[in-house]
Amino acid sequence: MTEAKSRRPAAATQPPRVGDPERFAEDLQEEPRLRPTALDEFVGQAAVKEQLRIFLQAARQRGEALDHVLFHGPPGLGKTTLASILAQELGVDITHTSGPVIEKAGDLAGLLTNLGPRGILFVDEVHRMTPVVEEYLYPALEDFTLDVLIDRGPSARSVKINLDRFTLVGATTRSGLLSAPLRARFGVTLRLDYYGAGELATIVRRSAGILGVETGDDAAVEIAGRSRGTPRIANRLLRRVRDFAQIRADGRVTLPVAREALTMLEVDERGLDEMDRRLLGALITKYQGGPVGLNTLAVVVGEEAGTLEEVYEPFLIQEGFIKRTTRGREATSLAYTHLGLEPPRGVADAARPREAGAPRRPEQPELPLP
Repeated sequence: MTEAKSRRPAAATQPPRVGDPERFAEDLQEEPRLRPTALDEFVGQAAVKEQLRIFLQAARQRGEALDHVLFHGPPGLGKTTLASILAQELGVDITHTSGPVIEKAGDLAGLLTNLGPRGILFVDEVHRMTPVVEEYLYPALEDFTLDVLIDRGPSARSVKINLDRFTLVGATTRSGLLSAPLRARFGVTLRLDYYGAGELATIVRRSAGILGVETGDDAAVEIAGRSRGTPRIANRLLRRVRDFAQIRADGRVTLPVAREALTMLEVDERGLDEMDRRLLGALITKYQGGPVGLNTLAVVVGEEAGTLEEVYEPFLIQEGFIKRTTRGREATSLAYTHLGLEPPRGVADAARPREAGAPRRPEQPELPLP
């Protein structure tokens, strides 16, 4: 029976990049220091926090376990942090694991029987659990019992184990891949959305204080504006700018130092990195702005189609640089302008750039892939 820390499997063929919210080894070491430990310290996600505050207070007053909670949304927005905050606020133990780690029913049984009263089992990437484990989990979630099969063949018998009431906290970046029966067993379902620049600047200033880095307010705003709406990226950029300031400046992160460091990292003023610009450049210069199929773009830029769709496209669509149509991907006028090109007549106009702190535009609806 295996208990493992939350870990997001990294693509074996792709090196990590600054703009990617997947975790580096350094992230795993420094993130615990930067994570808030109380709901009042958590920045952003006001609606989510207000709901959690009510649910936590009600559970404490009744002396019961919190209902099962599902956090879903893009990576790097604080799902794991909120799970730890729930345990801290309730004063209970939390066990971290991830969907791919729970390979068989016995692994799940070990995790659940070792939970304390009203404990929390946090499962990252919960959509990646196997169907066999999912079926085994259902009676535990509803009746807090486990049916354990002993022996095999004619002598096989089932033993029912009663569990302490617990809370399953699931996190997923792909909520659409959750099975309907599993989704229905979560009593609380909360979506985390991208952060505004003002919230990210607050996070950067807080993290700078924890890291002991003297950071100007204007430098914090600059880093926040290039962080793709994601706290994990904001903290990563802050650490890289800190390194630059330590070696190339006097250790203080000022606006000129931040800009020079971010230029060296090839992260532009809208948060686009080298691969983002290469994708837009290929779409515009080689295919006159599209439409182009996903697989064709993947071959041109030298990336896997799945990587383009899951890592690069969501932000570019969110910010209005490309749009997804039934015929393929098309560049908007904003993409031309960002690359210093004149958009041809007939190219769709992109929405105006989002102001600092303003809510992000909703994603375009999913369309069939060409």
